[in-house]
Amino acid sequence: MQRTSITLPLDLGLELMSVVNAKNKTEAVILAVRDEIRKKKKEQLQDMAGKIEFTISAEELRHGDHRLG
Repeated sequence: MQRTSITLPLDLGLELMSVVNAKNKTEAVILAVRDEIRKKKKEQLQDMAGKIEFTISAEELRHGDHRLG
């Protein structure tokens, strides 16, 4: 894990800890950052909806990996 210093207003850090139910500020920031990353990735996937053309069916995607034997 990499150590990083950030400066947060005290009230913001305490509120974040309360909202995400974290035991300390480090845990609160980690949870908040992970959640933000997850949300952004989800938005990116939603933005791609209708823009990708699949040439095989969902069934083939699930069960058709011929590399597995």
